[in-house]
Amino acid sequence: MPEIPSTVTLQQVADAAGVSLATASRVLHGSGGRSPTEALRARVEDAATRLHYVSNGPAQALARSTTSIVGLIVHDIADPYFAAIAAGAMRAARAEDLMVMVASTFREPKLELDYVRRLRTQRARAILLAGSAFTTGEFLTELGEELAAYTARGGRVAAIGGHGLGVSAVEPENHEGGRAAGEHLLALGHTAIGVVAGPPQLAAVTHRLAGFREALGPLPCQVATADFTREGGRQATLALLAEHPELTAIFALNDLMALGAMAAARELGRRCPEELSIIGFDDLPTAVDANPPLTTIRLELTELGAAAMSLVLAEETQPPRSILAPATLIPRASTAPAPAPASS
Repeated sequence: MPEIPSTVTLQQVADAAGVSLATASRVLHGSGGRSPTEALRARVEDAATRLHYVSNGPAQALARSTTSIVGLIVHDIADPYFAAIAAGAMRAARAEDLMVMVASTFREPKLELDYVRRLRTQRARAILLAGSAFTTGEFLTELGEELAAYTARGGRVAAIGGHGLGVSAVEPENHEGGRAAGEHLLALGHTAIGVVAGPPQLAAVTHRLAGFREALGPLPCQVATADFTREGGRQATLALLAEHPELTAIFALNDLMALGAMAAARELGRRCPEELSIIGFDDLPTAVDANPPLTTIRLELTELGAAAMSLVLAEETQPPRSILAPATLIPRASTAPAPAPASS
């Protein structure tokens, strides 16, 4: 008599049947979502029989017991960028009579992992990762393992931005937006350009900067990094202009940093845009009220949050999918043609 394995997992059954873990769970455990086709059901049941898979009844009963809570993980809810995303996500969740629990990681990867573990323990119905992805491989591996354990028990996950985790995502066109910012400054005749950037381990920073550099081609740009805040933008701009007073334009990788760049220009007596053009990214509500009104790259933030929440709550009948969120140049008064070189 052949030896019967005692540790066959649901993931092994899914792999043998060539289906997702969620599909295998729906066939064998009756977890949420639309019923699989008869062909998929037959494949999963055949694989389970061949592998001698035995379901853990008490564990599955617990897994199906979810709450009406959706976890929304952001970097900082006080940041207007994340506040706008949260507003859109909450509106979509309210339509489904669900409550959103918001957690701020303050850009600490370990804290993000801890929140995912807690939401899994509390059997939250879904998790939405709304902060920019961290680019460190070790973190992504750990996060992937936590999310796999969560989805294996019927949880759903979606993300804003390409986290490389194989989950559904709404992906802002950060690269395209960065390129549009570079093309705008080049069209205005700027060749001495600086960038104030947020933490380099954030994917949004990497993608926006890469698009900007692509637009500039061989033209160099000076880069200073700081916190993704107004004060970070101010400090980075002061440092840039102290070392490179010849700069005539600055691209700030978010609007808060751009507002800080404007403050730094005022401190130094550099008129914006006559002597220093400044362009931001995101188009926060405060951008149009800046003095002068801020040229920026617009993301529809509330719609982005609503779309991501709709993805995470949708019936999963297909593999994870991505939705692109366009980034659009909004020219305002903070950018102008490059000043003529001073005569010798």
